[in-house]
Amino acid sequence: MDSRARGLERAVAAPTGQIEDHSTAGWSPIQGAFWRGGGIAPGLELKDVLPRLTDEAVTAIRDHAQSRTSQPLMLYFAPTGPHTPWLPSAEFQGRSAAETYGDFAVMVDAMIGRVLQSLDDTKLADRSFVVFTSDNGPVWYPEDVQRTGHDSVGGLRGMKAFNWEGGHRMPFILRWPGRVRAGSTSKQTICFTDLMATLADVIDAELPDDAGPDSFSFLPVLLGTQPEDRPVRNSLVIGGSIRSGPWKWIEGREPASFARPGSGTVPAKDEAPGQLYNLTEDPRETRNLAAEKPDVVARLKAELDRIMNGARTRP
Repeated sequence: MDSRARGLERAVAAPTGQIEDHSTAGWSPIQGAFWRGGGIAPGLELKDVLPRLTDEAVTAIRDHAQSRTSQPLMLYFAPTGPHTPWLPSAEFQGRSAAETYGDFAVMVDAMIGRVLQSLDDTKLADRSFVVFTSDNGPVWYPEDVQRTGHDSVGGLRGMKAFNWEGGHRMPFILRWPGRVRAGSTSKQTICFTDLMATLADVIDAELPDDAGPDSFSFLPVLLGTQPEDRPVRNSLVIGGSIRSGPWKWIEGREPASFARPGSGTVPAKDEAPGQLYNLTEDPRETRNLAAEKPDVVARLKAELDRIMNGARTRP
């Protein structure tokens, strides 16, 4: 049964109800059980969203298996957690040492586990290409680290909305039985946009010239045929920064959208307007090498300018 037959290709109810702003005492205004006021569908409970999405994902997998169709299944499962609002179900409360956030992360892990279990139960696991990743860094302040003993960015600098590594270095876990060696890792730099070209390669489809203009296939990396010293993409631009090999250049001053004065996340007033880091030697971005490496700065600035003013980066 496809999504159209089950009525899942459209909104199931109009947001005729109203919900008030909400936040959690003891956390910043945008952490905890935080949500904004506005329209909401009657009967919708925010605490039920993550379990419901998981139920729908599991049902889609089971329906596909039972249909015995020769067509492949493409499932995009985008859990709402561990984004706010952090609303762990009763069975997950107190399961972590990182308070509500940790409990909600445990719940997300369990929901992902349900989806993977459904692939096992339907005998689809060995024929499935599974990708697990995220979109940006957390909103996590120094006081949160002190209170919970947990550092959501693992010692990296910055957080969500920053060009520092804590803002956009994400987990990327992939499972493809029989093709990707279990437990293997790679130091290749990739971007979410690269999934399009990679998946096209997986199914041996040729992308049109006007599709995926910034997408590079990393299929050879997955298959273990790409030398580590040969990048699948020469550079990667995110926000006002560019990464090329070990080098990262941040143009201008670091934005601080989610920073708070006194929290240790606001850039120092005397910080240089341009920052250059060698991420191989200094992944925590503690030493700005811009003044010492003007040739590298010039090269990265020229590449950044070329990409920002061009229509595509994929040949």
